[in-house]
Amino acid sequence: MAVTVSPGQQHETQQFVPLMDLIDEWDKDPAKLAGDKGYSAGWIRDWLTEKGIRPVIAHQKAEKARRGRFDRKSYRRRNVVERCINSLKWFRRVATRYEKLALHYLGMLTLAILFRNL
Repeated sequence: MAVTVSPGQQHETQQFVPLMDLIDEWDKDPAKLAGDKGYSAGWIRDWLTEKGIRPVIAHQKAEKARRGRFDRKSYRRRNVVERCINSLKWFRRVATRYEKLALHYLGMLTLAILFRNL
């Protein structure tokens, strides 16, 4: 698992490449990467394809460049990640972000992850 923290006003796609760079340190790249419509951007799909990772990202309705078949079976498995994030929100300190410094918030988030995995 890899985690990054960004400012609240920054869109989550801006942390995509730094997060994937953390994953690059692993021994093996994933075969597929699933994401919701928020990650439906051409540059993200191109970046994944260059790395040999098949994007499983839902297209936005207004998006014109729909290519190929959509892997619904793999996309449904994305709920594992969604449930993991939801379980972290049981920790009030993480959900409401009491910590103002990113380093402190990352520490509390790490503790919540460790506590959930015990």
